[in-house]
Amino acid sequence: MTRVILLVTVSAIAPAQWLNYPTPGIPRNPDGKVNMTAPVPKTADGKPDLSGLWQRMRSPNQRRTTLAMGPNLEDFMREGEKIPPMLPAAEALHKQRMANFMADRPSSQCLPHGIPDQMLIGVPLKIVQNPGLTLILYEEFARYRQIFTDGRGHPPVSNPAWLGYSIGKWEGDTFVVDTRGFNDRSWLDDSGRPHTEQLHTIEKFRRTDFGHMEVEVTIDDPGAYTKAWSFPMQFGFLADTEMIEDVCDNERDSAHSVGK
Repeated sequence: MTRVILLVTVSAIAPAQWLNYPTPGIPRNPDGKVNMTAPVPKTADGKPDLSGLWQRMRSPNQRRTTLAMGPNLEDFMREGEKIPPMLPAAEALHKQRMANFMADRPSSQCLPHGIPDQMLIGVPLKIVQNPGLTLILYEEFARYRQIFTDGRGHPPVSNPAWLGYSIGKWEGDTFVVDTRGFNDRSWLDDSGRPHTEQLHTIEKFRRTDFGHMEVEVTIDDPGAYTKAWSFPMQFGFLADTEMIEDVCDNERDSAHSVGK
C-alpha cells in the first residue's frame, strides 16, 4: 500500500512542476545546454527584456561573517562598506529580536517577507515584463508585486503594504524601481533588521547577458538609519523548470521556537 501511495504522489507532483519541459525560445549551445552568455534579449521597443525565472546566486564577494539563521545584509555589503548605524529605537528593536533568536520572524507565522528580504532568501522569482506593467512573482507564499511603468506617480498611502507600492522607469539599460508606502511589520533581513513606514527603496535591475542579472538595492529609511545605503545582488536564469505552488497552510514550527 505504501508503495502505491508513493507512486501516485510522485505522478501527481512531477507533471505540475513541468520539470521535463524545455523552456522555449531561449539560446542554447550545440549540446542543448542554455547559452548563459548569449546577448540580452530585447522587447519590441528595444528595451532589455528581464522576463524569466530567476534565482539569487552567491556573489564571489559575498561574506559569511554572521550567525543569523538566514541571509544577513551585512554579508552583502561591498568590500570596505558597512551598514550605517541605526537610530536608538531601531537598534534596541534589532537587539531584542536577536536576543530572542529571531523567533518572532514574520515568515514563521506565515506572514510575508518584505523588500529586500524577499530577494535575499534565495527562493525563485519570475519577472513578467509588459508595456505599462512589470510583475514580479515570488514562489514563496505565492506573493506578487506590481511595478507600474505607465507614467503614474506614487499614490497617497492610506494602507501601508508589506511590499509597498512600486513604480518603474528605464535609465538606459537599467530598470529602476522606486517603492514607497511600506508597513513596518516586515524585516529587512533574517537577523531582524527593522525599518519604519518611512522606508523608501530603489532597486536597479540590469541584465548583463542572457543568463545573468545584477540588482542593486538602496535602503533609505530616515526613521531607522542615519543615512541611506546600498548593496548588490546577483541572479541567474533558471531554465527548463517552473515555479511550484507554495502556500503556508500547515505551519507548525513557531510553537517550537526557542525564543519567546
